[in-house]
Amino acid sequence: MLNASVSSVSSPSSPSSEVLGTPPSAGLSSYGWTAELDELFAPLAEAGLVPGRLARVDRGQADVVVADPLTGRLRTVRADTRPVGSAETVENPCTGDWVALEPTGAEAPVATVRALLPRATAIIRKGAGKRSDGQVLAANVDTVLIAVSLAVDPDLGRVERFVALAWESGAQPLVVLTKGDLVDDAEFVREDVERVAPGVTVLVVSAETGEGLDVLRACLGATSALVGQSGAGKSTLTNALAGTDVMVVQGTRDSDEKGRHTTTTREMIPLPQGGVLIDTPGLRGVGLYGGEGLDQAFSEIAELAEQCRFHDCTHQAEPGCAVLAALADGTLPERRMDSYRKLQRENEWIASRADARLAAERVRAWKAVSKSARGNIRPWSGSRAPRN
Repeated sequence: MLNASVSSVSSPSSPSSEVLGTPPSAGLSSYGWTAELDELFAPLAEAGLVPGRLARVDRGQADVVVADPLTGRLRTVRADTRPVGSAETVENPCTGDWVALEPTGAEAPVATVRALLPRATAIIRKGAGKRSDGQVLAANVDTVLIAVSLAVDPDLGRVERFVALAWESGAQPLVVLTKGDLVDDAEFVREDVERVAPGVTVLVVSAETGEGLDVLRACLGATSALVGQSGAGKSTLTNALAGTDVMVVQGTRDSDEKGRHTTTTREMIPLPQGGVLIDTPGLRGVGLYGGEGLDQAFSEIAELAEQCRFHDCTHQAEPGCAVLAALADGTLPERRMDSYRKLQRENEWIASRADARLAAERVRAWKAVSKSARGNIRPWSGSRAPRN
């Protein structure tokens, strides 16, 4: 996903000579900077811009992690992101984005984000309500930690949604069953969750006792994002992984074990063993955006579909349908198929809404061009110009 062309960025008015002499990658490797990003950033460095990573974004302003041009040590600067903002939600800067930053100077008292580098991955959910646009939760993530509380019976349908959301992002999902110290049947629950998350590692952890945390740390990528409902123990888990109280923790309601919102924005937190963790606000709704992760989240259904007599089988009433046969003999649970069909319908609705929105945008653009053209046409005066 390209948010700004690296070749179209103009040189800032007064580039820092210190910055120009410093390798762009200095100090940022612990935040996930790679040799590929170094190569991609080369023309931006020549333009006097410096690399950074968005640690927090809020209303056109962002905390950006950059390397000090003299020492290479990391520091956080405040920057304006409005120059790269867009009407399209998925194109707006988000926590985890790599950016090209114009540093402060005599003519630029405030640092400014001039470009977003292409995203390797992005966790995108459908916007709230009946809108069909998307909302980016985190960018350039390697591992998506799906926090599920064991304090209540897990909602398997919601787990399936989160797993599909993670696969769709391009990152590796990892289900973390939190509050393992509160139950005696954690292993049985883990087996149930594994059945609805094929190909996904499912861990039982307890931030209170430390159970499973070492294994979890070993499974983390350079950048991990933590998603889940409020009350799933995300903030407590973040503090445990960070080794300090970086997030405020609020208790759940005793009546129904539902949580209160602790995290209100996406924040990037460095981890002591290396790498970073992006904590996200609790999600009430988990609408998919795009649908590419559905076949991976329901891989057993996708494998059965390959055995159907017809390649375009809808798994409704066609003869020779391997999916229907698996439903009939019980090897494919009805609940699992119902969940798949529901998510498939949602994806089809989102796709139709997106197509309608794009068509409407094309019509508006054409009307604007036509109106401009009409405004440039002079009325005929009644006389003809002589031929040459």
